[in-house]
Amino acid sequence: MLTRTLRPITEASFDHHFARHLPGESGPSRQARQVLNACWSDAPPTPVAAPRLLGWSCDLAAKLGLADPEDPEAVAAILAGNRLLPGMRPIAACYGGHQFGQWAGQLGDGRAIVLGDLLAPDGLRHEIQLKGAGLTPYSRHADGRAVLRSSLREFICSEAMHHLGIPTTRALALVGTGETVLRDMFYDGHPQAEPGAIVTRVAPSFLRFGNFEIFAARDDIERLRLLTDYTLREHFPELGPPGRDAYIALFEEVCRRTALLMAHWLRVGFVHGVMNTDNLSILGLTIDYGPFGWLDSFDPDFTPNTSDRGGRYAWNQQPGIAQWNLMRLGDALYPLIGEVAPIEKGLDIYADTFAKSWSAMSLAKIGLPEGESAEDDSVLIRRLFSLLRESEVDPTLFFRGLMAIDPDALPPDRLPTALHDSFYAPEQLSGRWTDQLHQWLRDYAGTLGQRGVTRESRLERMGSANPVIIPRNYLLQEVIVQAESGNIGGIDALLAAVRNPYTPRPALLPFTGRRPEWARRSPGCSALSCSS
Repeated sequence: MLTRTLRPITEASFDHHFARHLPGESGPSRQARQVLNACWSDAPPTPVAAPRLLGWSCDLAAKLGLADPEDPEAVAAILAGNRLLPGMRPIAACYGGHQFGQWAGQLGDGRAIVLGDLLAPDGLRHEIQLKGAGLTPYSRHADGRAVLRSSLREFICSEAMHHLGIPTTRALALVGTGETVLRDMFYDGHPQAEPGAIVTRVAPSFLRFGNFEIFAARDDIERLRLLTDYTLREHFPELGPPGRDAYIALFEEVCRRTALLMAHWLRVGFVHGVMNTDNLSILGLTIDYGPFGWLDSFDPDFTPNTSDRGGRYAWNQQPGIAQWNLMRLGDALYPLIGEVAPIEKGLDIYADTFAKSWSAMSLAKIGLPEGESAEDDSVLIRRLFSLLRESEVDPTLFFRGLMAIDPDALPPDRLPTALHDSFYAPEQLSGRWTDQLHQWLRDYAGTLGQRGVTRESRLERMGSANPVIIPRNYLLQEVIVQAESGNIGGIDALLAAVRNPYTPRPALLPFTGRRPEWARRSPGCSALSCSS
């Protein structure tokens, strides 16, 4: 059996493929300005006072061929941007975007700096990006920094999403800066100094819809073509050489990947919170973890973002918003495609892929397979969702509890014991509601029998569709409070818990309870902002 030799990050060979193959510029590196005719700008990180390694993803490091740190101080210096290694070329990307439905013009990496990329042992290239590493030409009126609370949330959640089987950017490390950052968390005129931090993000590419939009908006077709051709060659080589047919195929593939991502988000109850076009990945990854949240209770209209007063980016709105964003990407690629019909076809592919993916995933949540009866079975799951909406129930706990029920041995007149703990106030459930649940469970048992679903196959499907643990906001907030006081042990503990999210085990018990009452309306738990 072959074994891989892991090397310290100080000995890793860095490159910057993106910067070498696409046009950039080297203007004043920390001066906010409009950047024209360039896909990127030089952006050296701004050194910090006292970098300290707070968190490290061992499994991602191994995937990259990196050893766990033997010298945490040296690693912290590199991943804070205080020290550059040979081959690194720090840059910030130029992009635009539609924010809350309105074109915002140039946005760009205002505090994210790509140091370069690493070639992993499997031959795949991964960009290494620091978020919170200082000013760039795209920082506008901001300071280029990030606070510990948002950086810690992204560090843990991006790794959790990976282990949940959801396409995502990942996080290698969390570094404290030893400096404070002034933030007005709820934009209410009460700014506070918070501990600063930098999260090391990793992805094959951080290209998002907005990278293409900015050049189309500026009628810069030359750079739009250069960027699209690069994307095809490096990330979608299976679609063939650059050209009109490949541009159409690229749009269709992005539509497919985005549809699958939306179905996964719904499956686990994830709410991104700020689905602007600059926050959607061209690779179909979950990207830019900001004011995200989870369905602590089944409210399809829930959004954690206090800036989203109209609920534009609520849980149940995400598939529609993704399609709207794809329309904007289609607009951006239109100059290369030259016809509306192929773009409309791509959007139809999105709708069809999402419908099929979400149907399969939602049926798997109750243990039913796809098949000729999928439409009838979909009615069953929609009935359940409608019923759950009328109660205050934790959907993650409910679906795991449903696994423990014997559909052929239901209690006649009370809530099944296995579901009891998923409800916030089970004693307040009305008799009418409980009767409706019992009727649904009887119909569910009948459907299982009609479909010939065995107990083993039911549990296997449900077990792979319904996680035991998700990184709930209150869990993250508890770890944040500990870390802000100097206790970082909770970071590794929660990270370890989310690495195997579908397998019940005693060690998970402290992380799987319902949201406690103190977190119902607590900042950082039920309400978050884009201020980070």
